[in-house]
Amino acid sequence: MASTSAKKRGLVLGGGGTLGAAWAVGALCALEETHGFNPGDSDYIVGTSAGSVLGTLLAAGVTPEQLRDHQFGKQIAEGPLAGYSWNYETAVNKRPGRPKFLGGKQREFLFNSVKNIGKLPPTAVLTGLLPEGSQPLDRIAHLVHAVTPTGEWSPHQNLWICAMNYATGTRVPFGRPGAPPAELAEAVRASCAIPAWFKPVEIDGVPYVDGGACSNTSVDLLANLGLDEVFVIAPMVSFAMDRPDNMMAKLERRWRVQVTKRCLREVEKVRASGTDVTVLGPGPADLEAIGANLMDVSRRLEVLSTSLRTSADALRDPDSVGPDHMAEVG
Repeated sequence: MASTSAKKRGLVLGGGGTLGAAWAVGALCALEETHGFNPGDSDYIVGTSAGSVLGTLLAAGVTPEQLRDHQFGKQIAEGPLAGYSWNYETAVNKRPGRPKFLGGKQREFLFNSVKNIGKLPPTAVLTGLLPEGSQPLDRIAHLVHAVTPTGEWSPHQNLWICAMNYATGTRVPFGRPGAPPAELAEAVRASCAIPAWFKPVEIDGVPYVDGGACSNTSVDLLANLGLDEVFVIAPMVSFAMDRPDNMMAKLERRWRVQVTKRCLREVEKVRASGTDVTVLGPGPADLEAIGANLMDVSRRLEVLSTSLRTSADALRDPDSVGPDHMAEVG
């Protein structure tokens, strides 16, 4: 599935939970509207966590408009999602289940991360302090199976799904040449296995967790590929914040600052290889809609509706919004 234009493009879809996915759907619709190409036709698609689900759907031929309509509860008449029902309110729990402190996998990873401190990303090391999650991700696998034949990879030859090896703390982009073989549904489940929330996912006997534990976006994977431009849709990257009163929201915003810094360091690597990069993230209005809990499904439609407006404004006229939503690099 190659790009329909002369430009060679990469698309990066970062993590961000239920609400991050809703925001990203609005951003994808805005991207297609303003730049005139279907994001799913990008030559490379890199997805992490919630972004791995959206990337899989786009790579299978689902359009941004269909993603939007599906979020709004409309029946999809054609394409891979035709007739497929998905209850967003019950698909993923708003709260984590009962975590397992110092489970076998956590103990092993904690030992390895301390031993290799300085070699691993700080976020990976912090993951070792979190308990193992207890919720399964079977519904995510069911969704992937609905759009991709069981046991196969994506019809898109360059769909890369990022997870973290829970034994070594290293990033694994499934689907990339040289990565361990994996069924697509299992790779997506692994990429979505948020520490302390969902169970680690074993692939060929190796446990994996959310790829965001290494990098929320993994933009740097697209360096030195001869791409003309890369678009980064990053629900956890923000260039301007709201001013929440809630302590949990304040902590989330502090974490967001660190994610943004990591993303921009990765962007510079891609830029250095001669590729233009555009990063789109939630601005203050989006963050106000998101609140403190990225898994709070009750805010989903408000987040999506806000993103449809703010993302389009940012992409149409970047100078008018300044750094609130977007950074243009290159």
